[in-house]
Amino acid sequence: MRVIIYGAGGIGGVIGAQLFKADQEVVLIARGPHLEKVQKDGLHYETPNGTDILPLTAVGHPSEIDFRDDDVVLLTMKAQHTLDALDTLRAVAGENIPVICGQNGVANERMALRRFRHVYGMLIYLPSTFLEPGTIQTTSAKTIGVLDTGVFPNGVDDRVETLMAMLQEANFSARPTADIMRWKYGKLMINLGNALNALAPRNDEANPVRELLRAECRAVYAAAGIAYTEEDEITARRGDLMKAGKINGVGRQGDSSWQGLMRGNRDIEADYLNGEIIMLGRLHGVPTPANEVVLRLANRMAREGIAPQSMSAVDLLHQIEEASP
Repeated sequence: MRVIIYGAGGIGGVIGAQLFKADQEVVLIARGPHLEKVQKDGLHYETPNGTDILPLTAVGHPSEIDFRDDDVVLLTMKAQHTLDALDTLRAVAGENIPVICGQNGVANERMALRRFRHVYGMLIYLPSTFLEPGTIQTTSAKTIGVLDTGVFPNGVDDRVETLMAMLQEANFSARPTADIMRWKYGKLMINLGNALNALAPRNDEANPVRELLRAECRAVYAAAGIAYTEEDEITARRGDLMKAGKINGVGRQGDSSWQGLMRGNRDIEADYLNGEIIMLGRLHGVPTPANEVVLRLANRMAREGIAPQSMSAVDLLHQIEEASP
């Protein structure tokens, strides 16, 4: 099996690096200065255990790949870029190539199934950092991350079993998981804080806002009849696998939304995280003012290039209170 990683930023870069180090076939699809640096100098892969410069194969477009029958494509771009990527991939590789959605949120699998016959969901817990082109970091000092996978919408098959074995050999904890979307809905609740962490410093003042985001999530899940993993089940799955380490004395600095804004991105994936809760709330008559305020302000921050974490969580809470019915 050859793994093609489409969107080789922080998450995709770490997975690609670990597969490469385990002598597995892997191809990265990247873009811009990041692609240029990887093609010219290799991928600089930094962990608490040292730095590797890895000569991974990297291309800028799926049309540069000679696709094979044993290929799988792992999507690791942000959800707001999924649709274009899927259309591009289908035009080149056809509808039969297996597509694994490793992104946050629960909308990517549905987008993929409209275009591809074989779609999988992947649950990812992996502390990665991507702040400069050509360099990817993970602060995991033990097992690199959790990469559980299942058939969408449910089930497992031989392809999942093969991929999980490959990832286990590459120092991931990877389990075939039949109810993969239950786990991804559980992770979505946690990821509702990504936009909050981009807006305001992550401190005690932000906790009341975070709890409001999650309370709305639980309410819409109940109204929609959606099964999801609670935090204690997620904590048990992660266990002590990913021992937190430091690189040059520095631990992980922020989640993927904050990192994207720090790189100068003018978009954010909140529409597919907080926006999912807002959509479910509108479908089922459940108010979601906290998610609406956070989504609106996060999109404005990205669009206008406002400095990340330049807002006050106290001010956010006041705005949510004013927007509440």
